[in-house]
Amino acid sequence: MRLTSLRPALVIVLLALSSTGAAEVTQGQDSLADEYESWFRQQVYNEEILGVAFALVSRENIIRIGTAGYTDTTRTRAINADTAFRLASVSKTFAAELAAQLVQDGSLAWDDPVTEYLPAFRIKGDASQIHVRHLLGQSTGLIEHAYDNLLEEGVAVEEIQRRLAELPFICKPGECYSYQNSIFSLIQPVVEKVAANTYANLVDQRIFKPLNMYTASVGYEAFMANGNRAEPHVMSKGRWTTVPVLPNYYRVAPAAGVNASVQDMGKWLMAQLGANPDVISPEILSTVAEPRVRTPGDLYRKEWDRMLTDAHYGLGWRVYQLGEERIVYHSGWVSGYRADVAWSPTRNLGIVVLMNIEGSSINALTTHFWQLAFARTQSLVASASP
Repeated sequence: MRLTSLRPALVIVLLALSSTGAAEVTQGQDSLADEYESWFRQQVYNEEILGVAFALVSRENIIRIGTAGYTDTTRTRAINADTAFRLASVSKTFAAELAAQLVQDGSLAWDDPVTEYLPAFRIKGDASQIHVRHLLGQSTGLIEHAYDNLLEEGVAVEEIQRRLAELPFICKPGECYSYQNSIFSLIQPVVEKVAANTYANLVDQRIFKPLNMYTASVGYEAFMANGNRAEPHVMSKGRWTTVPVLPNYYRVAPAAGVNASVQDMGKWLMAQLGANPDVISPEILSTVAEPRVRTPGDLYRKEWDRMLTDAHYGLGWRVYQLGEERIVYHSGWVSGYRADVAWSPTRNLGIVVLMNIEGSSINALTTHFWQLAFARTQSLVASASP
């Protein structure tokens, strides 16, 4: 959301806040972090969340990291800032921005047909209508969650891709929202062909290393090799039970293959807020966060349903409208893990929450932060009004 689209009173307040000096801004951020962390720890206790971590960030710094609980049910190893979690679908944000880097380099174009790079790509229709931006914008026009059931059953990715030839269009590409994992991950062979490198290496060399994301990795083997990782948990007979790390969704790395700690995800969010323009440029941030296709189902998500007034998908990111506020967001959910990331360019604020349980309590952990942040500005606007 551009500053000029805000109410005049809010613009005045934000401009006034920007001129009060770094000390006052820091004090306000610390106060917000204190209030959120106090509520967070009570919520973790009330909800009996086994293991969880959060980071609050601005463009300038990581404001606060909070951790609670344990890596597994033995409760012998506490979650810390460097504990790696599976990010699940939050991985899509990395895929989109890696592709955006290649577009910025001139190696790729958003409107390139996927068939230009993958001549064997077939659907039950004209596959050349599906462009790179449709893959990353969840707008291929193909049925939602195509063949996720086969991913979960362990069917080979090559067989799943072969079966894409059986899928007809349900709408023209670019005109409707249809969330994908297998189809989204066709961006992997595209970027590998363009850059003559593996997907994991590209993400590491162009994103992880430049942003000093030292615990971040791509893939099952890298995650299992990390001795400081959060194990997955599901509810069984009224208690959290440690379960094996399932490799299935790692096979679609752009959709669900990234692992990272809360510390490193704080760095990722700082980059979204403009801290690293040499890595993630303002042009990339503007492109991925542009609302493209409406996602009306998001308006009914638990906790979010009380706040959202509109919702779209951009490129690898969701774009949520909350009245006059706009945040850029993505969630992740894979067996035993949940992840949330959200940032507001106008607020210069972001939050990441990572959990090693399957539970909807993450929705409250994320939305409550934004409620606190919005309430603070609303009270300032009220006091500034005549």
